[in-house]
Amino acid sequence: MADLVHATTASGVAIITLDSQHNRNALSTQLMAELTDRLGAAQADDAARVIVLTHEGRVFCSGMDLSEARGGPPTGMGVNAFPAILQSIWDSPKPVIARVAGPARAGGVGLIGACDIAVAARSATFAFTEVRIGVVPALISITVLPRLLPRAAHELFLTGEVFDGDRAAEVGLINAAVETADLDAAVRRYVDLLVLGAPGALAATKHMLRRSRPASMSEDFAAMLALSAEHFAGKEGQEGIAAYAEKRRPNWVPQV
Repeated sequence: MADLVHATTASGVAIITLDSQHNRNALSTQLMAELTDRLGAAQADDAARVIVLTHEGRVFCSGMDLSEARGGPPTGMGVNAFPAILQSIWDSPKPVIARVAGPARAGGVGLIGACDIAVAARSATFAFTEVRIGVVPALISITVLPRLLPRAAHELFLTGEVFDGDRAAEVGLINAAVETADLDAAVRRYVDLLVLGAPGALAATKHMLRRSRPASMSEDFAAMLALSAEHFAGKEGQEGIAAYAEKRRPNWVPQV
């Protein structure tokens, strides 16, 4: 059986590619198992500093493989695989960029929402189609709702209307919509910016962005002072300060 997810790593970038074109990169049991493995391998690989999630074929991801859901909800691997994938992307210590050149639907939009940064072609389309087949966009709401403007979330989740890349950027689902010819350059720009950050500092900053806020400002300041002091005194902080003083790049920047 041919692989449905491919992975390569070069110059600090792990590229994970969905390649199940026969079913529009639907989230089948096989694809989810392979995506889980590829994400885990990239996160464990010290040579990978940034992860790019992309696709072969016209469609980014059409959502769950409905052929596997006939007769009831998925069982076994399928029932927990997708939430675990979303959490793996969301909690990844390495930044994850979604490169979207074609349509994304339902669970495919959930993948995009889980990524730290998302860039799409203006011609790409998006939709939360669940209500139109009698189900609820429950799982993907966990990664998508923190991105969307509240009014837009109500509109798009309830209507299932298709919207383009420009609207996706307008409502916060993606960071940027560009012409298809400019998509790779836009992704490369974000990659080049992200690899300048120290791995530990990037992971800690991601955790900081997603943490629950304390009840009081004084608790918040105390926690953030401790975090700041830890990283100023750490190996990365000291290397970064030395590199700045010596007008050179820090030792964590990949050599190309």
